[in-house]
Amino acid sequence: MEIVYRALVMFFFLWLITRAVGRTTLGELSTFELLLYVTMGDLIQQAVTQQDYSVTSGILAISVFALLTITLGWVQRRFRRSRPIVHGVPYVVIENGEPVLETMRMERLSIDDLIGAARQEGYERFADIKMAVLETNGRISFFGRDGSGKNGADDPPAVG
Repeated sequence: MEIVYRALVMFFFLWLITRAVGRTTLGELSTFELLLYVTMGDLIQQAVTQQDYSVTSGILAISVFALLTITLGWVQRRFRRSRPIVHGVPYVVIENGEPVLETMRMERLSIDDLIGAARQEGYERFADIKMAVLETNGRISFFGRDGSGKNGADDPPAVG
């Protein structure tokens, strides 16, 4: 019966943490944040199945992870110069129809992966692509030569 109580405590604690961290953080996980949440899952498992014998230590460990996630989010919003370090920077991987091989090598993006992503967006040839950007979340935004960006960012709303 003790495991039921431990599970209940951890469930409500995790519910509280996910509310505190925020929907945008959970909706758009970076690789680092995904690893944090997987690690938190392991910590929860230990607290629930009594491998650690302490619900308090599970709550404390998860609290530290959540606090660090919130702090990193605040740092990148508050201090613009920290954003490339905390969140990463986008890289151009196709420019004027030509793959930027040095950038692809640096980001460990294969030509096959780039071709596959272009095909998924409806491009048959690199020559049809004006620019492709490897975004910080790992997705690739393509901008066609005809001015159409098939999955690029939306323009900001007009003010006034």
